[in-house]
Amino acid sequence: MKRNLHAGKRLSGGFSLNSFTDDECYEIHLATLEVLEKTGVFVADDQALDIFDGGGAVVNPKKKIVKIPPYLVEDAIRTAPPKLFLAGRTPNNDIVLESNRVGFTTFGEGVFVIDPYTGERRKPTKKDVADAAKLADYLSEVDVYERAVGAHEVPQEIAQIHNAEASFNNTSKHLFMGAFSGYQLDKIVEMATVIAGGKDELRQRPIFTTITCPVSPLKLVNDTCEIIIGAARHGIGVNILSMAMAGGSSPVTLAGTLVIHNAEILSGIVLNQLTRKGVPVIYGSSTTAMDLRMASASVGSPECAKINAAVARLARYYSLPSFVAGG
Repeated sequence: MKRNLHAGKRLSGGFSLNSFTDDECYEIHLATLEVLEKTGVFVADDQALDIFDGGGAVVNPKKKIVKIPPYLVEDAIRTAPPKLFLAGRTPNNDIVLESNRVGFTTFGEGVFVIDPYTGERRKPTKKDVADAAKLADYLSEVDVYERAVGAHEVPQEIAQIHNAEASFNNTSKHLFMGAFSGYQLDKIVEMATVIAGGKDELRQRPIFTTITCPVSPLKLVNDTCEIIIGAARHGIGVNILSMAMAGGSSPVTLAGTLVIHNAEILSGIVLNQLTRKGVPVIYGSSTTAMDLRMASASVGSPECAKINAAVARLARYYSLPSFVAGG
């Protein structure tokens, strides 16, 4: 099992970026609680609305707005595990995900590839998915694998099932795989169950974690709800990863964007923990600033690095494992 170095610790050497003090994190937390209680979040899925209603949230079924009282948020943060065990296909690729411990992964998904043999710029295929998994499997710096590209030649309504198959068959590392629907999640869980040797074996050695993204600002859409609920019922970890864009789908200020981002993630964690307390969940982020010239996300920019350093700090404040975009 790999136990990587810690970040943000006061050691004799090394580098850390601590964006906020605990008092500043608390101010963002209080603002987030106010947004969740007074403004609420849009929840598209009827099953999710029922879960929120049964858990004590204020639900408007006509407008599909859920207002979450502070005690529900605090309770969800307390019951979410502070540490996750991410099993590989082989034990030497097992890794522990916890506060301050840093690891690295690939990220997806790339919508084009440069063919390594012809130099052609083209859409990825299922073979490219398999090849990317093989490459990540070889690289010791990559701790876990998230599919880097997706198969475009297969029916897109089941594309993630094909991507999961190609990835499972070509890496021995823990797999992060978004499902895009509850149906696809169920099928990927079936695959993982067969590979692990049974449902109990999968719970003991969880070889994959699913991913889902709220829609900014403040929306839990149908597929997001299905995946959060489905993951909890299967006992599978879920990475709830917001992709807010400062100046576009969230406020242009860093503090304002962090409040919106935080509200989206915490509302998903509440839904996750109301479905089944104590199931694994990850505080995720690919939030960045909007490139106002191109009307696109400025991924890899200084703003992206700064925002995600702040997000990681918030996750540490909550004692939750985090998954954030790099600079």
